[in-house]
Amino acid sequence: MKNMKMIIALVLVAVVGAAVAGGAVWYMSKGKEEPAAVADGKPAKKPAKKEEKEDKSPPKYLTVDKVIIMLKRQPGDTLTHYMSADLVITTSEKKEKEAKEQLPMLRSVAVRTLSNLPMATAQVMTIDQFAGELNKAFEATYEHEGREKPFSEVMIGKLIIE
Repeated sequence: MKNMKMIIALVLVAVVGAAVAGGAVWYMSKGKEEPAAVADGKPAKKPAKKEEKEDKSPPKYLTVDKVIIMLKRQPGDTLTHYMSADLVITTSEKKEKEAKEQLPMLRSVAVRTLSNLPMATAQVMTIDQFAGELNKAFEATYEHEGREKPFSEVMIGKLIIE
């Protein structure tokens, strides 16, 4: 009899948990839908021009493997420190070929940017901070050259500091 009560209690807990999870999924997905109309019955505003230009196809990801960087030495530092990073570049299907052609330049900019970091700074940086520094450097490089970036973002796929 006690086992039966225990089984019923566990089933009830599982059903309540599933209901809560379903409600959470519904609530989270509710905000992603575009509103069909405003409360007064007028149609919703059109998306911004920038959003209209965005490619609706799924993004393509390119990798720049094994970017090895010797970190900047500090005065009195007797050891040489290295960083190895795998970069992931997000691009569109239309710009994939152009982005692939520019991978050697991207590697060069990454090495130039990250080699200025001393070991003490690199050790305390987060992955997002590394990616932010790289994205800023790529923006500056393309702006300096007067060209459009063939990718939207650079992410860190793997990072090893030694």
